[in-house]
Amino acid sequence: MMMVSAGELGVYVVESKGGAIACITLSLLCLGTWPALLALLERRGRLPQHTYLDYSITNFFAAIFIAFVFGHIGESTPEEAPSFITQLTQIQDNWPSVLFALAGGVGLSIGNLATQYALAFVGLSVTEVTSASITVVIGTSVNYFLDNKLNRADVLFSGVACFLVAVCLGSAVHSSNSADVEAKLGKLSGDCKTVSQEEYCQRLFGGEEEEMENVKEGTAAFLIALENKRAIKVLGKSMVVGLSITFFAGLCFSLFSPLFNLATNDQWRTLEPGVPKLIVYTAFFYFSLSCFVIAVALNVTFLYKPVLDSPRSSFKGYLNDWNGRGWALLAGLICGFGNGLQFMGGQAAGYAAADAVQALPLVSTFWGIYLFGEYRRSSPRTYALLVGMLVMFAVAVGLLMASAGKRETR
Repeated sequence: MMMVSAGELGVYVVESKGGAIACITLSLLCLGTWPALLALLERRGRLPQHTYLDYSITNFFAAIFIAFVFGHIGESTPEEAPSFITQLTQIQDNWPSVLFALAGGVGLSIGNLATQYALAFVGLSVTEVTSASITVVIGTSVNYFLDNKLNRADVLFSGVACFLVAVCLGSAVHSSNSADVEAKLGKLSGDCKTVSQEEYCQRLFGGEEEEMENVKEGTAAFLIALENKRAIKVLGKSMVVGLSITFFAGLCFSLFSPLFNLATNDQWRTLEPGVPKLIVYTAFFYFSLSCFVIAVALNVTFLYKPVLDSPRSSFKGYLNDWNGRGWALLAGLICGFGNGLQFMGGQAAGYAAADAVQALPLVSTFWGIYLFGEYRRSSPRTYALLVGMLVMFAVAVGLLMASAGKRETR
């Protein structure tokens, strides 16, 4: 059960280990779902610049909601934990911690932006597996030492090891599935050759399915029609490009959680004596503010100077593009609340344990299979590797959660 206190501190604080694990679990579900929505829109042909701008708006809105609802309740205690509003007026004293939070937001924003392009090149499952592995190896290790070894090392690093095994299995899944795709494309003559792009779109995104009986998910015709529809063209392009973007995204993700940890716990003693540490909700607000500013600046630039051969657009074109806007806005809300829950759980149980949300490929792989048929009609070897990867991820997230400690409060 989640235990919170609101009276004397003026904020809601997760206090129990069970409450922290509940926050982390919900965060895992959220953070594994929003990439699927972005991938869905890209496959529908919506420009990634338009999608990410919409996503950024509601992502920031979620941070404001969390800060005002959970960070400004009850009476404030200035000497211990001021409320969210109180700390906003104390930036002249707590600015070092604010800078850490802002830097973390920059890392997350760039990482999420890179992820959106990586999803098109290497797929939902491989993108999430690779970026999560880098985050665990770097970010979890850093958080463990920043938290003064709050978590049980034997359990924590056993989870990290399981995660790395799952990453190897994930790479094998991708290699096997790529071979399956090549085999399908080599047998195009055996698939339905008469399928039109319009008919394909009806089959994949809703419509009169009975008119598409000759089209089967996972076939060569399906893959080629998808390429014709999607916003970012990927067939025939080097996998090195996509993997490089994915590794870059993982590096960015590995930094934002330790920076948020420093913002809320001041392990480097950057605050003057007597200055209260940033509460989670204040840090999350500044974190999300920089994330929003960077996202808007980069994506407005990409409207006019697109990258990776994406179509050029304009701000007017973005405003007039309502196709899929609701899904993009929903993705931002889901991601915003997922990040907030991760930080709330991490403040109570340790940010290394909160990095269990990096097992989000469990969720993303489910959506990849259910929504996109990523492994439909694949070989038995691919299915066996896929099951092994998912089992190892489940073990990894269980071990990381079991390593949770309890942070001492003043």
